[in-house]
Amino acid sequence: MLTRPESAGAQLAAPQEAAGDVLLEVRDLEVHFALRGGFLQRMLGQDTGSVKAVDGVNFSLRRGEVLGLVGESGSGKTTLAKAVLCLVRPTAGSVLLEGETISTLSERHVRPLRRRMQPVFQDPHASLNPTMTLEEAVGHPLKIHHVANTPDERRAQVSEALERVGLVPVERFLAKHPSELSGGQRQRAAIARAIILGPELVVADEPVSMLDMSVRAKVLQLLVDLKRDLGLTYLYVTHDLATARFFCDRVAIMYLGRIVEIGSTDDLYRNPRHPYTRALLEAIPEPDPEHHIPRRLPRGEVPDATVPPLGCAFHPRCPEAFGPCGWESRDLRSLLEMRWAALGPEEFRKERDVLGDLSGLTEPSLDVEVPAAPGRAGSEVAALLEWHRAADPDEPLWRGVAKMETGPGGVRVHFGDHADPVLQEADDPGGAKVACHRYRTDLG
Repeated sequence: MLTRPESAGAQLAAPQEAAGDVLLEVRDLEVHFALRGGFLQRMLGQDTGSVKAVDGVNFSLRRGEVLGLVGESGSGKTTLAKAVLCLVRPTAGSVLLEGETISTLSERHVRPLRRRMQPVFQDPHASLNPTMTLEEAVGHPLKIHHVANTPDERRAQVSEALERVGLVPVERFLAKHPSELSGGQRQRAAIARAIILGPELVVADEPVSMLDMSVRAKVLQLLVDLKRDLGLTYLYVTHDLATARFFCDRVAIMYLGRIVEIGSTDDLYRNPRHPYTRALLEAIPEPDPEHHIPRRLPRGEVPDATVPPLGCAFHPRCPEAFGPCGWESRDLRSLLEMRWAALGPEEFRKERDVLGDLSGLTEPSLDVEVPAAPGRAGSEVAALLEWHRAADPDEPLWRGVAKMETGPGGVRVHFGDHADPVLQEADDPGGAKVACHRYRTDLG
């Protein structure tokens, strides 16, 4: 019942070997969540903005393939996975299963499709109903979809699913409740529930991140074995590049709701193109304490998704950013604040006393006034900014400044025009796609 005869015996293969017909396709997908705002704003019907959790994502997933979605917390990978499963409605774009759009279907029409695509969630403690036995929990999808009509039929299929995931002898587990299992056993039971309907696509959202280290490899190997035996296709969500390298045929790197690089696993790890991908790889811990490797970790924190940076969303943290990447007023304020954080109290006061109210730098703008404090001259502000530029000429922000004009009351900083990077094929034989201006041939 769980075996797919046409796929049985298939081996975990490289993308060109595993790639079959396109099973899943995501086109220009956007998922935005409106901010609630305050009571008065809601009463007046004012726009309170939105979070672009997924912002124009495109990819396809071939039958028998494992595609990893990798990124930091808040990158949008879990929201993207939920949109694929039709658990959240997209704001724009579409999800297609074997060429048919499913993202606009009503729940009544989506429900039969859930037999073909099933989730495995991150938290095995919350995945299973604590009041159900394993026989009831794992067999519940059979009742919902009217697959097995008698208790004996359901027990037989539940027993087969539990045996497949390694919960043996089955008789010991049928009557157990989730609280009587270890974390690894709970996750195996959740996987058994996911495969019992014989799905084609499994969306695994951080399936091993909450498990003990000693258990992770075994659960990952179980997923590999199920892929081979049942011909499964996986969308694998993770922040762990090490498990993605072991498990995935291709990897898509996400940052602030967008895919910034996608390619075969071997090529991406051997030749990362996007600066964010390189930063993630350099952040992987080195197990040998005697082996020191250079690390260029991104500076600062992930930006606010409600008001993302102009241009490339990664540019405020990117060591390779230049003019078209999107430098703006907020970046200048962040640069000053980072400088002040490294100064002593007396030096900080001397610099801060030159500048006036910097609240105007909190709104994204390519043309901003840096005011002088009352009683100070614009030439003093210019001297301070020029001193910062001379002290750190390699600071990427200065590559984005088109000109600075000094006036009596401050300095007007003009940033160059920016562009939004699009995912395009890199100009090399690897076949990867990258969203980075460094790979734009029209910029020279």
